[in-house]
Amino acid sequence: MKYPLDCENAFNDTYLFWLVRFIRNKITSLSNRHVKDKDRLALILQKLSKNLYSLEALKPLIKEIRNIGINSIHVYFIPLEKLSLFLNTYGASSMREIDEELLSDFLASETANLSDATKKNYRIALISFFGFIDKQNADETGNAFRYGIELKNWGGLGGKSGTKLPSFMNQEEAQRFIEGIDAYPFDVKSAARNRLIIKVILYTGIRVSEALHILIKDFVKDGNAYVIQVRGKGNKPRVVMIKETIIQEDLRLWLASKTCDNGLLFCNHKGKVLTQAYVSRLVEKILLHVGIRKNKNGAHMLRHTFATLLYQKSKDLILVQESLGHADINTSRIYTHFDKDRLTKTTDIF
Repeated sequence: MKYPLDCENAFNDTYLFWLVRFIRNKITSLSNRHVKDKDRLALILQKLSKNLYSLEALKPLIKEIRNIGINSIHVYFIPLEKLSLFLNTYGASSMREIDEELLSDFLASETANLSDATKKNYRIALISFFGFIDKQNADETGNAFRYGIELKNWGGLGGKSGTKLPSFMNQEEAQRFIEGIDAYPFDVKSAARNRLIIKVILYTGIRVSEALHILIKDFVKDGNAYVIQVRGKGNKPRVVMIKETIIQEDLRLWLASKTCDNGLLFCNHKGKVLTQAYVSRLVEKILLHVGIRKNKNGAHMLRHTFATLLYQKSKDLILVQESLGHADINTSRIYTHFDKDRLTKTTDIF
């Protein structure tokens, strides 16, 4: 049986839902020749088939699993338990927000002082977990969300095999997409909001989750631009800017009609926070409308587009790092792969 990627409940419940099913799958697939009590194992599997309400409720079962002889289960559980804490700090609201970049940041921060062997175990656990979800999720139409997590080069294991390059729009495609934002026939009540949030993400490179939680008080006009304070991973604040001319009309229309709770700038018709899945669907609709197709059409692709074009124009990796809020410059280094000027020099030199 396959399940929707995101449950209707809170993100923590969704993550726990997938973690429990993954652990149950690993128990049945790992070697059980050292199991001391098969009846006890059957009882544990039965408990895992029922709903668990917290990570703390899962931990005693993991201990039991190890005690009966499946010692290697902790190799998978410990990294995924720590990832849950990391995602809580990050403020994730959807499983769709998780990608290679986010997992690379997690590995860089969590495994800095660990041995190479343990780092490899963390990588294996993440790849196995998201590979399991790739095969087990499906929406109401039968389509699955694919993570395709590889983590071949995240800065912790020497990077012998290049990492999977993210999808992005080149300059011509970005221009078509920008024109498509204003041309797309959104519903009248949400049109200004939809155009505004997509423009803010594209022109500043902020994460979708950061955009969703912008407060009105953090959106301040300064001369001919707006200064936006956002909260990144680890609740770390940073400031981005966007020119007034890009958003002034959409901002005016949205502020005149919106009624958001808790001082939010963006919200749904009930005043609540929008979901990442909703914003990604908006981006996909515009891309299809203007005839652009990428491997991943979600809203996070806008962040990769911003970073790629920023580096191509500035050749300043520090600027890219600071703009994206990366803790480690090696996370930003992937965008140098798209520097056509440097690649052209190699053809001349050779």
